[in-house]
Amino acid sequence: MNKILIIGPAWVGDMVMAQSLFKQLKRLHPQILIDVLAPSWSLPLLERMPEISKGIIMPFGHGQLELRGRYRLGKKLRTECYEKAIILPNTFKSALIPWWAKIPLRTGWVGESRWLLLNDLRHLDKQRYPLMIERFLALGFAKDDVLPGEYPLPELYSSTETQDLALAHHRLQRSSRPVLALCPGAEFGPAKRWSEDYYAEVANTKLSEGWDVWLLGSPKDVPVAELIMQQTNQQCINLTGRTSLVETIDLLSLATAVVANDSGLMHIAAAVHKPLVAIYGPTSDTFTPPLNKDAKVLKLNLDCQPCFQRECPLKHHRCMRELQPIKVLNALSELA
Repeated sequence: MNKILIIGPAWVGDMVMAQSLFKQLKRLHPQILIDVLAPSWSLPLLERMPEISKGIIMPFGHGQLELRGRYRLGKKLRTECYEKAIILPNTFKSALIPWWAKIPLRTGWVGESRWLLLNDLRHLDKQRYPLMIERFLALGFAKDDVLPGEYPLPELYSSTETQDLALAHHRLQRSSRPVLALCPGAEFGPAKRWSEDYYAEVANTKLSEGWDVWLLGSPKDVPVAELIMQQTNQQCINLTGRTSLVETIDLLSLATAVVANDSGLMHIAAAVHKPLVAIYGPTSDTFTPPLNKDAKVLKLNLDCQPCFQRECPLKHHRCMRELQPIKVLNALSELA
């Protein structure tokens, strides 16, 4: 096999986890060229994955069918002469482009009646593959193959040069003081967000111990970051909504430790091998854990967890509200 197209996931964290598949494919076929079709917001991640030959922008928004546009893109991709496509999302529309591109072998899990579009259709055994990363990896093997006992973990590239560029762009300097990076946002929804009051308490404690504290997140996280800034007397360095995704990778790689909700930034922090405290509420670390031996997961294991809802269906949000800052501070002391 010489050339393969991966239809990548839409979420940043899922794309980070998909790197394990890319690395495994390179192990199995060292000369293979791997192209990834991905949304524009996750495409910059591919720049930091040396396994990828080329990233291709998926020009359609989340939830848009756009049959005519997908047909045109599929037809255009015929000239690439891909031998195989692996479709990571389980949606019908995600399988259309490889079909229209006339890629001979099209692999994916059963989902949304797409048996006409895939000719290497897999039936998911959730007991056999409990982790999302294992479900991605399995599509890189034959149906009956057993996954290796140890598989490659995500590892995003960062260099001194790119770090210095990110620091200079945001008027920061390397310091002898430890840096705590806080990632208080979560794209999925408010149920995954630990309280900004709790983040502020953690920040104030570490500031009093002589740490620098950076706030990182997307433009959607700006209101939460501003509340934390108010409660820390503006002493944190607020980078929320100001950094590109690749700059975020570089800045997280400079942190001494990271505290994050279950989010894309949590998975990035894990992939740059930072000591990490990962806070779980409505989601499960038995499905999408931080893939980092220096990560500590904090959760309460309430009867209502995990619910996988964007907002607390019981309206009490106990899974986050009762997880007190002292637990995070103790975890940080153990890690860094």
